[in-house]
Amino acid sequence: MKQRKSIAISSEQLCQLVVKGMQEKKAMDVVVMDLREIKNAITDFFVICTGNSDTQIDAIADSVEAEVYKLISEHPWQREGKEAKEWILIDYVDVVVHVFKKDRREYYGLEQLWGDAKLTYVEEEFA
Repeated sequence: MKQRKSIAISSEQLCQLVVKGMQEKKAMDVVVMDLREIKNAITDFFVICTGNSDTQIDAIADSVEAEVYKLISEHPWQREGKEAKEWILIDYVDVVVHVFKKDRREYYGLEQLWGDAKLTYVEEEFA
């Protein structure tokens, strides 16, 4: 059996890596939702962002995975939506990443569905 050489980090630190990966590809409206105080929550955090096009949301998702792998050598437990490119979900168990096209994000309204979560709005970086 092959040994994994992943580095253990907290779910908060994983969120920071995810946000950095999103910012590398100029993701918009980045929100970190802290679900740890919500009874029966499926994860510690949701990290949500918006991209303008199929190409951008694909690039954001790839950047998140690359950033996480670069630092902790960890692949996501599961990923969905890469084919449709409207809502890409990347599941790291304690942190679930949602990369949306604008209209899909508005339609599903995760921020409203998890209204009791503590929301942190990440400032956009302009280079």
